[in-house]
Amino acid sequence: MSFEKVKAYLAPFGLSDRCIDLKESSATVALAAEALGTEEARIAKTMSFLIDDAPLIVVVAGDARVDNHKYKETFHKKAKMIPGADCERYIGHRPGGVCPFALPEAVPVYLDVSLKRFDIVYPAAGTDHSAVKLTLEELERASRAKGWVDVCKNWQSGE
Repeated sequence: MSFEKVKAYLAPFGLSDRCIDLKESSATVALAAEALGTEEARIAKTMSFLIDDAPLIVVVAGDARVDNHKYKETFHKKAKMIPGADCERYIGHRPGGVCPFALPEAVPVYLDVSLKRFDIVYPAAGTDHSAVKLTLEELERASRAKGWVDVCKNWQSGE
């Protein structure tokens, strides 16, 4: 259901044909990269957080890790992930298929600068067996991102 919901959401952007329904699991960065035949860093992880009981999405590169200090500097709250059991209630997708598309209207989406080194990235498409192949411009437009943030570490060489 969620895959079809994401395809329908992406249709007005002319991107529904970019959705990939995989036979293999894409529930983790490693599994998604293997299933898609790409490097892990190009998997656009959709991280879901709670700020004062309101959901917030940050899409980051597959090899990036959230830096708690940078997150707090940016959002003025400690990083608190949405528990897996609550993901669907807050953002409409289950763990493994969390993506920045077809979200409840009030959920803000931000993109992390760790993605900017790529021309093509692969966020999930609503299920743990899916992905969507997008340019950064397409991701920014289709996710209706509020902007770019710098909240990650370990993705630049030497960090």
